[in-house]
Amino acid sequence: MPHTPKTVDDDGIDRVPAPRPVHYAEQGLLGALLLEPNRLADIEQLSADHFESHTHAALFTGIGTIPPPDPADHAKDTTWLNQVLDFARPHAPGLSASYLHALIQFCPRPQHAAAYAQLIRADSARRLLRSHAEHLGLTAADPGLPNPAATVLVLTDDFSRLLDDLAGEFAPHPGSLPRTAVPAPAVREADDVEVDEERLLLASATANPEEVQRMRWLTADDFVLPMHAGIWQSIAALVRRGDMVDPVTVLGESQHRGLITEALTPRDLMALVSTPAGSPEYWGEQILQRALLTRTQTVAARITAYTDDLANTPHQLITGSRRALADLNTLRTRYLRATTPALPAAAPPPARAAPQPRAAGPPPRTALRAHR
Repeated sequence: MPHTPKTVDDDGIDRVPAPRPVHYAEQGLLGALLLEPNRLADIEQLSADHFESHTHAALFTGIGTIPPPDPADHAKDTTWLNQVLDFARPHAPGLSASYLHALIQFCPRPQHAAAYAQLIRADSARRLLRSHAEHLGLTAADPGLPNPAATVLVLTDDFSRLLDDLAGEFAPHPGSLPRTAVPAPAVREADDVEVDEERLLLASATANPEEVQRMRWLTADDFVLPMHAGIWQSIAALVRRGDMVDPVTVLGESQHRGLITEALTPRDLMALVSTPAGSPEYWGEQILQRALLTRTQTVAARITAYTDDLANTPHQLITGSRRALADLNTLRTRYLRATTPALPAAAPPPARAAPQPRAAGPPPRTALRAHR
């Protein structure tokens, strides 16, 4: 029986990914400008920073720097093309005269240069949004930052300003929301530090219920463990009703809420809320900060998914990103409420002095006449 050699699909050589659509838009635009340099005036809003290809960006810079030739002279010789090539080659050594001529041959319609430029600007906006989203997500996940929540809030403000700027460049259209299937939020697994912080909060809140009344900015959704969230709701319910708060009453309220199970026995719960340390407001701020950072990572992943979907237009990316950032607003408001020092009560205005009695007027005329 003849031996059939086994086909090997992977030859071990890294395959070069196929160019994205913007690559052909850049080629079309550069070919149009090399063929008819005067069309550069029709695309004033485009800059070299909008190009994905470094080589194309260098070539575009050269086209904008070298004065355009006379159309009649340009049709006869390649002097201007050589000047552009000499300018761009130090920044992109791979450029060659043959590539410039290939770009000219590739351009379908030089009169469509403005449309090609619009495609390049749209893809540049996509890459810019993706870069900001990745930076936001990585910052929120960086454990080494001294004040991660404040840093993240500054980045979200910068992101919002970027979206406002881009909104002025791209016209809205029907169907403005992305149809991209966004990834499900990552399952938040509690580490030992988070578990300890939540336990310390519950014990300290049981020992200092007067502080719980001021902690309306903390909700059950901010907790990592659902069991801890339920105990927090039990403590908060007792405080709102004005009931006595201690380990026994917390146990009773937790029982009514169905929290006592084989995984959480009465003895376990009593032990959990009986070892206070520190202020409940301090531990609550730590829990809220972690919730803010986790939500930020989810929002960043959502925006990244939008930008990875090439079917989304710039307007859809802008609208979807705004919606995603809006999901942080409630958490942001609660975090600022928790961490912003309360302003001192304004002093009451000074009491107004009692009006002075008016001076007596002159005696009546009849009295004057009697005196005479």
